[in-house]
Amino acid sequence: MSASSQPQSPAVTALQKAAQAKLNLTGAQRAAALLLILGEEKAAAMLERLYDDEVRDISAAMVTLGTLPASAVEKICADFANELGTDGALFGGWEATERMLQRFLPKDRVTQIMQDIRGPAGKTLWDKIANVNEAVLANYLKNEYPQTVALVLSKITPDHAARVLGQLPNDFAGEVILRMLRMESPQPQALERVEQTLQVEFMYNLARTTKRDTHEAMAEIFNNLDRSTEARLMGTLESSAADSAARVRSLMFTFEDLRYLDLRSMQVLVRLVDRDKLPLALKSASGRLLERFFKSMSDRAGRILMDDIESLGPVLLRDVEAAQLHIINKAKELAQQGEIRLGQGKDEAILL
Repeated sequence: MSASSQPQSPAVTALQKAAQAKLNLTGAQRAAALLLILGEEKAAAMLERLYDDEVRDISAAMVTLGTLPASAVEKICADFANELGTDGALFGGWEATERMLQRFLPKDRVTQIMQDIRGPAGKTLWDKIANVNEAVLANYLKNEYPQTVALVLSKITPDHAARVLGQLPNDFAGEVILRMLRMESPQPQALERVEQTLQVEFMYNLARTTKRDTHEAMAEIFNNLDRSTEARLMGTLESSAADSAARVRSLMFTFEDLRYLDLRSMQVLVRLVDRDKLPLALKSASGRLLERFFKSMSDRAGRILMDDIESLGPVLLRDVEAAQLHIINKAKELAQQGEIRLGQGKDEAILL
């Protein structure tokens, strides 16, 4: 169980002391087994006394516990043998874990805990592994035995395996290749151990360490506010947390920031954006931004655009902001697709 910055609660200490049976299980798994033995009501009372990190660690262990035979159960909790029965069996999985947590935690907190445990999207562990960036996966696998890495690479798609191999140290990658060439069908027990290790030590920790920056998420929200609401809420944030406000502001991408696009990116954006939105969006644009748009266009197209802007006459501010938001979202969509490159800040030099 990972160390918490807070002192370990008495509940966890008691669980671990009661779970010292010599089985091939981690302390968190033994604690999880005891909670399942106690039943949902009693386990809920115990879990209420734990810290958040402890709940997550035990929950992560519980979903990987699988089936424990009665003999193993008796070894884990001799003090509870009479209550359990001599021929009982125990199964820990996703549903049992989630159901137990829902007895004493709010639904949104249970959802967050289960998402932390599950890690990247996918129905099976190998589906999840397929969604892990090759550099991240290689950084973890380079510390494993070559045979283990060979087994993992044999279970993922060839293109993903190729990218991971390319990220591994050369000599180590050579060892892995030789093991893969000599590999026979893995024994179920060996595969189960590898899957358990990946789930508990890699996927769970990956989910906990790759959470999105909350300031980045808030910047996205502010990007979608109308200007009056944005100014009002930003003022509130600045008065209570000036540092956070500055961080959010620095991460926001505004319509004026489009002037930091390089010339090729601006040309792609102009070509693919809704042309009916462009004159309206540029109605209140600064001279520098207008110049940037015109530079990406032919002289004829630029004159037509200017005529369209001037012919609009008075317009509602909310309509201008809606058109600008449409273009901002289009720019972000194109950036995610790799079609354009967004400038990273006001100090970044423009590439001509």
